[in-house]
Amino acid sequence: MKLRFLHSLALFSSGILFCDGFSPASSLQDMPSKGKSRHDMSSTRSNKRLALPVVRRFQTKNLQMSIPNSLDTLTSGLASISRLPFGTIVSLPITTTSTTSSSDDTAPITADNSSTAAAPLKILRLYDMEGNSDCRLVRERITELDLCVDVVIPAGRRSRALNDSSYEYYMGETAGKSGAMIPRMMISEEGGDQGVKILVGSEEILNYLTDKFGPRNPIVDDNDDEIKKKVVEALVLFSEPLPSLWRLGRGHDVAGCALSQDTPRPVKPLELYSYEGNQFCRLVREVLCELDIPYRLVSAGKGSQQRAALAQISGATQCPYLVDPNTNVQMAESKDIIQYLYQQYAIYTPPNELLGMISGVITPVLKPLFKVLAPLQAGSSRENQSEYEAEIKAAKSEILEEISSEKVVIYTYSLSPFCSEALKVLDSLEISYREISLGLEWVPFLIKDNGSQKRVALGEITGQTSLPNIFVNGKSIGGLYEGLLPALEEGKFQTMLNTDDSNKRVESVEGVFE
Repeated sequence: MKLRFLHSLALFSSGILFCDGFSPASSLQDMPSKGKSRHDMSSTRSNKRLALPVVRRFQTKNLQMSIPNSLDTLTSGLASISRLPFGTIVSLPITTTSTTSSSDDTAPITADNSSTAAAPLKILRLYDMEGNSDCRLVRERITELDLCVDVVIPAGRRSRALNDSSYEYYMGETAGKSGAMIPRMMISEEGGDQGVKILVGSEEILNYLTDKFGPRNPIVDDNDDEIKKKVVEALVLFSEPLPSLWRLGRGHDVAGCALSQDTPRPVKPLELYSYEGNQFCRLVREVLCELDIPYRLVSAGKGSQQRAALAQISGATQCPYLVDPNTNVQMAESKDIIQYLYQQYAIYTPPNELLGMISGVITPVLKPLFKVLAPLQAGSSRENQSEYEAEIKAAKSEILEEISSEKVVIYTYSLSPFCSEALKVLDSLEISYREISLGLEWVPFLIKDNGSQKRVALGEITGQTSLPNIFVNGKSIGGLYEGLLPALEEGKFQTMLNTDDSNKRVESVEGVFE
């Protein structure tokens, strides 16, 4: 009765929010610091990483998840609510019993134990896409049966499992079966005579688990009327794509910051204590998928025996909990885990995704406006035009001097969120760069005395009056989303950075724009 109530309430709440327009989706399948001081006018930041790997070029670019914010927490919570009670509570079929007998209640519980009667089943591999609805159905059942997976292998669109024939977990020619590729499960039954068995597609996997462990406990009673059963069945089907809608685009593809052949990779799979219905676990799993990191999944749903093992190593049963055997790091808290994953296993930490979406909308609109306003603000309408032209010429000379002073130079506004995110990306690269601030913002009384002139000069030199404006070895690559990030993903940034122009002063504006 309690389960029926929870599920009805979850669907009702999710349905209302969905109809009110909270969901940004229209498609259901496979959708795609360091603290440093700032000087008054400019600052030079120096770090240790000397080289960035060259990134392979792929045909599409997706927005990338950054450090989770309140919107991520909200939408992930709604995704969990829409599927309650599935994937949350260990709910063994009525026909199964625990493998731990009453005479062995004191035996230590480890993450290798299973709570089900069919404990000899060993899930060797699970090829998975976090944002895929079919994969989610399988993960829900894994949580409910309290099973562990030796290796969960991300299989997003640009993952190594699908694209790199030298990868240990490459799916190869066996990837397709009746048109289905994922989810894909490799299992071994101890004592069985079939050895390793491969199951492809959610239907085949779920049918196997039902045959092995018995059917999922129903959320309606057998004596309920047929109309009620059909309504509940329809609601359950309706809820299946909702988590993907709430988390549109997450956990489907490999992020640009992890596409390089030389991206730092863990030698041993990470270990994650998690359960499907937890909103914070979902955020971590999404990033593991987007960074193409294989990991061992230890199911630790409510009522799981694995929680005893978790308490032994962490002192609590809080999920998610990450264990990295490569660095001997153990940590809880989804935000800390995600920040660690980007720092350890990505080329850079992606900037705020919501800000990127805003930039894609407002930048094309504001750029023409900025080009008109910048000269006016700098005094182009004054009677003494020669004075204005002299100021712009002086500003150009100053810029040429500045962009020759450091391999990477970035012009910013102190209050601009786009500039702040660009600085964070440069910090995550651990390279030396010089920041030159034109003031708090571009509006009057917030921009510095010569900021308006420099803004016009930058526009005449590079064709861009908006900031940030980033120079590498004297050449402008543009701003953050339309300049720095594409340059990093295409390997262009590293190529320009490695150009040996350290003793070459930029003498003219010719060739400054890349």
